[in-house]
Amino acid sequence: MADATITHLDAPAAEDEALRAAAAALESAGPDAILDWLFERYADGITLASAFGNTSDIVLMDMVAKRRPGAEVFYLDTDFLYDETYQLIERAQTFWPQLDFRLHRTALSPAQQAAIHGEALWAREPDLCCDIRKVRPIGDALAGKRGWITGVRRDQSAARANTPAVQWDAKFGLAKANPLVTWSEKDAWAYIFAQGLPYNPLFDQGFPTVGCTHCTRAVQPGEDQRAGRWSGTDKVECGLHTA
Repeated sequence: MADATITHLDAPAAEDEALRAAAAALESAGPDAILDWLFERYADGITLASAFGNTSDIVLMDMVAKRRPGAEVFYLDTDFLYDETYQLIERAQTFWPQLDFRLHRTALSPAQQAAIHGEALWAREPDLCCDIRKVRPIGDALAGKRGWITGVRRDQSAARANTPAVQWDAKFGLAKANPLVTWSEKDAWAYIFAQGLPYNPLFDQGFPTVGCTHCTRAVQPGEDQRAGRWSGTDKVECGLHTA
């Protein structure tokens, strides 16, 4: 398998110390306190990442919209999204007009990717496919930013079980906040229903998390929430949240 492009940028000592102290202090503080800390420390150098494919992203868009009108939300179009995801993107832009939605995608079309790497790269080398269509575009989206907000939660998978509230992201070289880290899927749904928020209809069809069409399936009762991602392989993350 071809190696994905991975960087490693250590945090400045003072920043590392501040993030570790904040992670400890915010461990049980909840999303409001985490977001307040982030916006106070990094001001306007923050962006919220959304794939429109999980409940956490929807919750965070609403929380950020209420807290910081004009805040940036970036999302990726991998060119392989479900129709329901494209429809949700349009609904979200109407529902939260106070947010600044920014689209990012690779310059490599699916046809160009196939010409260079062969057909169905996602089936043969999923890490490389994710690197081309997700990791590198996100690197561009985060360029010049001081911090980014993600919907990572500990209950989503074993790989995310020890995620802190805030941390240094060595891959992209900036701070990363995970405001819903201690929430459960039930907590996220309770917020969505209470606030009447739009969400991906595939959630009602056994998709607790939605990615690309080729690499996402519905999950069965009792399966891990991310069991439907890259099913049949040992891949569990696209590479955005791994060192």
